[in-house]
Amino acid sequence: MRARDVVVNLPTVTVHDPVARAVRIMVLNRMPGLIVVDDRRRPGWVLPGTQVLRLVVPGAYQEDSALARAVDEAHADRFWQELAGITVGDCLPSQPPRPVTAPLDATLLEVAALMTRLRSPIVAVVGRDGTLAGAITLERLLTSLAILPPAD
Repeated sequence: MRARDVVVNLPTVTVHDPVARAVRIMVLNRMPGLIVVDDRRRPGWVLPGTQVLRLVVPGAYQEDSALARAVDEAHADRFWQELAGITVGDCLPSQPPRPVTAPLDATLLEVAALMTRLRSPIVAVVGRDGTLAGAITLERLLTSLAILPPAD
């Protein structure tokens, strides 16, 4: 099997989308992460869910657990409300890592190796022109591997 055989269309976001919208897309579609595309639908970033969570938790609280522990529940809820004016682009690093991508003709073993090496539960599958053809999630990959007939 090849990537083209198991690729699925998933919603994407751009750097201009609000972070709150990006989180909603990921949650409502039960996605393990997000693909951030540019204006030509080329993947610029592939963010595992933990990286998406980093977009919504202020850096000072990520670095200092004592500070996070000092905030009571009522005030912690305010962080979610403060996301209204923040875009995905506002939260991305200035030097982004290369997106986790695979070509349409990649084997499932290649996709699995890429996922494990880069610790990403989602891979953007791209066509020859570099535009997004779809994605393969960890769940989709494992399901596809589980239904393969056993070798003789």
